[in-house]
Amino acid sequence: MIINGVSIDDTFAEAFGMRGTRVIITAQNHKWAFNAANAMTGFATSVIACGVEAAIERELSGDETPDGRPGYSILMFAMGSAVLMKQLETRLGQCVLTCPTAAAFSGIDSGYPEITRINLGKNLRFFGDGFQISKKFGGKRYWRVPVMDGEFITEETTGMIRSVGGGNFLILAESQPQALAACEAAIEAMKKIPNVIMPFPGGVVRSGSKVGSKYKTLIASTNDAFCPTLKGITKTELSPEIESVMEIVIDGLTELDIRKATRVGIAAACALGAENGIKRVSAGNYGGKLGPYHFKLREIMEDDSLSNLAGATA
Repeated sequence: MIINGVSIDDTFAEAFGMRGTRVIITAQNHKWAFNAANAMTGFATSVIACGVEAAIERELSGDETPDGRPGYSILMFAMGSAVLMKQLETRLGQCVLTCPTAAAFSGIDSGYPEITRINLGKNLRFFGDGFQISKKFGGKRYWRVPVMDGEFITEETTGMIRSVGGGNFLILAESQPQALAACEAAIEAMKKIPNVIMPFPGGVVRSGSKVGSKYKTLIASTNDAFCPTLKGITKTELSPEIESVMEIVIDGLTELDIRKATRVGIAAACALGAENGIKRVSAGNYGGKLGPYHFKLREIMEDDSLSNLAGATA
């Protein structure tokens, strides 16, 4: 398959099951809501070392939030429910409870076949040292925790669902600036897709990895087959003109969400075309041995039904 002179490899991205949740963070204005959301999703690029993968999903206007204030939705993913619950509580306590004017609410209440309620502010209420009080509206319990700027308002629980992590594609270009430009175009397009995040810095990762290492203590190491400086000394996947490869990793609430994000991302990268040095799009997989979800690049790009940008289950 060729799109605007860019070759799409006949391969697939291999992904795996995760647990995911969404939290709505609001504040007096977008500046302070962002401060809380950005802090809460910091150091959350990969489950390999961070415990969770998390990022801001999108900005919310006052008419989209439970308390009518500006906010952000964030998504968090982990390999298991226990890790996700622990990371959620820790990050909420250290990054949102502490942030002036910030409040936190559930971001998943319906729309999925199976939703597990997990603690949001249920345990953080004890910070109130007995002065906390609860209110129940519409079947939901909220906590008002006294803090020095007034009150920290938090919903008691949020929803957790089975989700998908590790969707990905690789952009192969003639130079580093060209690869980065294609990734930036892809990320801008992918940000319009709900229910997904690209958790690495700016949505892009340059240190794609393979499973295992020559060093026994490492579970992952550099993907040498796609490193341009190793073309002469390893079993390379790169042709002579390829001098830079960058990866975009996608976590989504559903398999369909990742398929949509993959399609718009690849399309945006390919729009720059071969004339701008974009030569190939490929994907990372492990021969089908790691995860049950296989995102076949050519199949996705041929599926016109994915061009609908509306959320599948938002």
